[in-house]
Amino acid sequence: MPLYHKLGKMPQKRHTQFKKTDGGLYYEQLFGTIGFDGMSSLLYEIHRPTMVKEILSEKDVSPKIAIEKGMKARLLKGFEVKPKDDFLESRTPLLVNSDIHIGLAAPKKSLREYFYKNVDADEMLFIHQGSGTLRTMLGNIAFEYGDYLIIPRGMIYQIDFDTEQNRILYAESFHPIYTPKRYRNHFGQLLEQSPFCERDLKLPQDLETHDEKGDFIIKIKKQGILYEMLYPTHPFDVIGWDGYNFPYGFSIHNFEPITGRVHQPPPVHQTFETKAFVICSFVPRLYDYHPLSIPAPYNHSNIDSDEMLYYVDGDFMSRNNIEQGHITLHPAGIPHGPAPGAYERSIGHTGTEELAVMIDTFRPLSITEDALKIDDGKYYKSWLE
Repeated sequence: MPLYHKLGKMPQKRHTQFKKTDGGLYYEQLFGTIGFDGMSSLLYEIHRPTMVKEILSEKDVSPKIAIEKGMKARLLKGFEVKPKDDFLESRTPLLVNSDIHIGLAAPKKSLREYFYKNVDADEMLFIHQGSGTLRTMLGNIAFEYGDYLIIPRGMIYQIDFDTEQNRILYAESFHPIYTPKRYRNHFGQLLEQSPFCERDLKLPQDLETHDEKGDFIIKIKKQGILYEMLYPTHPFDVIGWDGYNFPYGFSIHNFEPITGRVHQPPPVHQTFETKAFVICSFVPRLYDYHPLSIPAPYNHSNIDSDEMLYYVDGDFMSRNNIEQGHITLHPAGIPHGPAPGAYERSIGHTGTEELAVMIDTFRPLSITEDALKIDDGKYYKSWLE
């Protein structure tokens, strides 16, 4: 989403001398996307960002696929993913393809012993439980329950958690994550009919600038390999920056639902998009107000996409026996719809308090070994009378 932001100090004109008080130069870095054609920011750093002391280790962290192809609807019990101390080790990939890795994490400890950078993927972190601060080289963002955090690829960051009770739905996207095109005018501004606007976004603040030398570990993920690299200066040495490429947050509670006289299709819930998948937010809203409306969704044939739903809170009216942290997968090629009884019992209701995140992918998702460990094994039969 094209939104200009800046923090700290910088020269009046780009690509010109920017001198320190001792007469030395700050180092300019273009932090850009899609070559020189996408959104970018210009950073000014105390030290050269190119210095590397050593590559300490490398580890294959690629998801282990159990079922590459399938047609079975599944229910994964997400809260059965066990908490772990380390932020990265707590990540459990569940549903993956060449465009996106979807998983859950339950980190107990803050990420402070090292820094992290994903150079392959934009990251979406949805905060189901917990609060804290996302700390990045471009500033900090406070987060809480219900926040989406969008972290562009290549961003160096750490995370502070307020407690050990944290649950995160994450997605690693191998395509840039944008706000939906239909909600933006040709200049990029979010339109009046958009379910949220720029004012709702949490932008980086409190730029940390560290002029420190020593041994600083950055764990860098590339092509499924996690490299542990040693740098001689603190990664957060940016004195100032401006541009369009930076992390931001958005609360699902600030998504304003679009409703109508009859049941509205899932695209009205869309919050983010890529060319390979969409992310939607189901939030508390009024039901349809046609006198003969049926609030529950009509049956739908998944022909072009796999649908993943992550249940956050409330009573999801189209399902039975759904709990917080459950994930359902409805694969492409077969119809899905309300659970038995949900269609009928929705009639006459005027609203819902459900809260859920949906990711629809345009390529089929594979099932990981970790996903099978929390699969209930019988969800696909749940539509039998």
